[in-house]
Amino acid sequence: MKKFLLCFTLFFTLVAGAQAQYERNKAVPVEKVLFGQVLSVRDISEQELIQDQNHGWKVFGGALIGGVIGNQFGSGSGRTAATILGALLGGSVASENNPEYSSRTLQLVELMIRTEDNKEYMVVQDYDSRMTFSAGNEVRMVYLANGLVRIDKQM
Repeated sequence: MKKFLLCFTLFFTLVAGAQAQYERNKAVPVEKVLFGQVLSVRDISEQELIQDQNHGWKVFGGALIGGVIGNQFGSGSGRTAATILGALLGGSVASENNPEYSSRTLQLVELMIRTEDNKEYMVVQDYDSRMTFSAGNEVRMVYLANGLVRIDKQM
């Protein structure tokens, strides 16, 4: 099960990483530009698993704090038992309150585009509330040098 979650996380990290490489207000080389018209628009969302990179440290910190608190009680072997119990409880509480995996919803838009040479393309890109598309919009397909494609409205 852990291997499945790890593979699932890796896959969506790569997908999200590929989409996140496009930055606004940055000059990047362009390979080609095609012009066309939007045939259809579909908003889609995708769940993404995110692994907490600090999960182990949080559990360790909880165990450490629990051990320090447990060490305040008892004496002799009772103090040792209270310290161990406090460490176990602190680590357990920290683990339950800070799950190793969380999910995030990606908002995407799927565009079907017919270019000037009468070819049809489907492109899925990040949803941008400042650039909403509807059927009939004149657009340009910008092929970037890093292999990504970005759709923008023609101005």
